[in-house]
Amino acid sequence: MYDVAARQTMLDTQVRPSDVTDRRIHAALMQIPREEFLPKSRHALANAEVEHKTSDGRYMWRPRDFAKLLQAVQIRPEDEVLDIASGSGYTAAILSQLAAVVVGLESDEAVVNAASERLNSLDIDNADVVAGKLEEGLPSQAPFDVIFINGSVERVPAAWIDQLKTGGRLAVVVREGRASRARIYVKTGDTASFNNVFDATPPALPGFSVPKTFAL
Repeated sequence: MYDVAARQTMLDTQVRPSDVTDRRIHAALMQIPREEFLPKSRHALANAEVEHKTSDGRYMWRPRDFAKLLQAVQIRPEDEVLDIASGSGYTAAILSQLAAVVVGLESDEAVVNAASERLNSLDIDNADVVAGKLEEGLPSQAPFDVIFINGSVERVPAAWIDQLKTGGRLAVVVREGRASRARIYVKTGDTASFNNVFDATPPALPGFSVPKTFAL
């Protein structure tokens, strides 16, 4: 049985005090049980202020960082969202409560199948997870209103920006040296500008580091 009281405590002690005021996000966090997307060994800590590894290179973020980035990207009920590095499917499940359509993208078929089964078990019919190369995004279903990246990166592939609609938003945490900041890109025409919105340190998403250069 899921611990609804622990979910409420998570909302009241981690999310609300972090200036997350969007009631739609509050409702989504209460509606979707984090336990459903974690191994049984992690259920007791599902709503704690920690990151949970869900598969190789994939993590469920701390509620505070996740909720703040969701609020910053301003998801609308009519939006079509691409959820990159969807992992266990938790992010896609939350996004499904905020947007019209959600497509999760994962690189491993076994992870895709497990995430899809979890979404089906919760009767979520406006979100699915598909297989593909994360760096390439999902050009066959682009453009998107919102692209959400589950993990911090040092570089943002051009394909992600290209697959945004005009006015579309990309939510990602970017690492620059020792700094790590949540960033929202907004596309206008063929270009995109960005704002750093808060400091955050979620685990790195493998494969998106800047190559090291050697200098004499």
